[in-house]
Amino acid sequence: MLQRRTDLAVEAHDLWKESAARETALPGVRARDDTREGYPVTRVEILDHQGARALGKPEGQYVTLELSGLERREPEALPRAVRAIAAELTALLGSLPAQAPVLVVGLGNRAITPDAIGPKTVEHTLVTRHLVSGAPEHFAAFRPVAALAAGVLGTTGVESGELARAVAERIRPSCIIAVDALASRSLKRVCRTVQLSDTGISPGSGVGNHRHALDRSTLGVPVLAVGVPTVVDAATLAADVLSEAGGANLDPEALMGAGDGLIVTPKDIDAQMADLSKVLGYAITLALQPHLTLEDAELLLS
Repeated sequence: MLQRRTDLAVEAHDLWKESAARETALPGVRARDDTREGYPVTRVEILDHQGARALGKPEGQYVTLELSGLERREPEALPRAVRAIAAELTALLGSLPAQAPVLVVGLGNRAITPDAIGPKTVEHTLVTRHLVSGAPEHFAAFRPVAALAAGVLGTTGVESGELARAVAERIRPSCIIAVDALASRSLKRVCRTVQLSDTGISPGSGVGNHRHALDRSTLGVPVLAVGVPTVVDAATLAADVLSEAGGANLDPEALMGAGDGLIVTPKDIDAQMADLSKVLGYAITLALQPHLTLEDAELLLS
């Protein structure tokens, strides 16, 4: 049976409904739709082991924002996207004290554009740990934030998880925010969707190269994951395109093995990464420094 690959909880939930051929609620999973700053938001909460097995995702909260207006360059699209992601990330941070230190980890390979969302987001995130400790008289109102662009095993010889753990042991953050590229089942969500979760993340999942997970069990502190689907698996894309074209009765076995190792990404991926990394970096900054405005963040990061 062809497994349609996706890292998005909302798509895994849709796939379950399609396979079950019904709209009934999935035991152990709660899903609802919402809006934030004019953008559609889908919240999927996996409540127990039954739900986790059905969707193939760890138990926890998954928030998906559809940012199609950003690509269409709608008026105020970027500020609205920043505020929407910042608000959802703030909710996931919960009752984290205002001065609790946070480590932002950008996962991925800077040299491969679809995999560069993590390192590029770090470039747009306000780093304050050195300022708070070095000049507290001026920066006492800021949360201590450190950032790490971990690189990949092939270029550093060190697992991203090992680097993150070593840094975390040294600076002792109260929370880690990990940013990485994901895979979607549909081109409609590629570079138009942001998934936030409180379950941690597995580096390399977007390109099928799973490494050691970054989560509470491996790092000892809560890990919030911020992911953007930047690629689609070729066989998954083919199956969806054929289904939409009326080929739903095609034998899935016919696609098995087709396009192994092949992924698809938009032709303007460079521009998409530039926009999305700025949106994510600014949103993380506003969530961690709630006394700042978007204009403040732009000024401080320029």
